[in-house]
Amino acid sequence: MLRIAVQSKGRLHDETMELLAEAGIKIGSAKRQLLMAAKNFPVEILFLRDDDIPNTVADGVADVGVVGLNELLERGDRAKIVKRLGFGSCRLSIAIPKAEEYDGKRWLEGKRIATSYPEILRKWLKENAIRADIHVITGSVEISTGIGLADAIFDIVSSGSTLISNNLKEVETIVTSEAVLIAKQNLDAEKQEVLDQILFRLEAVMTAQNKKYVLMNAPKASLEEILKVLPGIKSPTILPLADPDWCSVHTVLDEDCFWHIITQLKAAGAQGILVLPIEKMIL
Repeated sequence: MLRIAVQSKGRLHDETMELLAEAGIKIGSAKRQLLMAAKNFPVEILFLRDDDIPNTVADGVADVGVVGLNELLERGDRAKIVKRLGFGSCRLSIAIPKAEEYDGKRWLEGKRIATSYPEILRKWLKENAIRADIHVITGSVEISTGIGLADAIFDIVSSGSTLISNNLKEVETIVTSEAVLIAKQNLDAEKQEVLDQILFRLEAVMTAQNKKYVLMNAPKASLEEILKVLPGIKSPTILPLADPDWCSVHTVLDEDCFWHIITQLKAAGAQGILVLPIEKMIL
């Protein structure tokens, strides 16, 4: 049985549980339960505070865990990263009052900086030979400058709306973070096999994200032009139709470039374009 530590609540919890469900790992929905076993897979979920997950995995209380990279860096990196999960994106940044003129990192010399991430900040200050006073705060870091507790803050930034509402501006980005799957060192063979199965499933789910399966009818006279604009995974599939002058073209497109390419396909003569979501993709 592989034990996975997951945030009990907060910004990573819902997306983690959704990803596990998409990977076919069914977890019950009981509330306020610390430990829950999957119904159809040899794993159990241990629900913890996010800042407890790195050390819980490193110490072997859990075998693997899902946590923000920012928490892993802050709490120590004795656990190893086995996969970046592509959600929970944020950054750890230094912000100062909007009215201040920021002329570079030296502005921070001798300043008071409030943060919930003192280890990451301390390391960055040392690397840049900056001497500053670090004030450790466990919550509401963004109000520190407004009440005179600090000259600057070092905190998580997602959309930036919290900074704006507290009359702050972002001046230095120190860490770009996302959710990562971490594991303790030297898993035994049985647990490593289960983890490998999970990684295989996650890869299939994540590869399919933001991709569309596209089918279209294409006149053979325009086929060469149509194929030039298709960035298929390897090569588009081409099938014959009842009309000998037409064929069916199947391919996969990224969501980011979808509309641009569809417009080009229409202009090249493609018709009857059908777009389908992709649930899993195994390369």
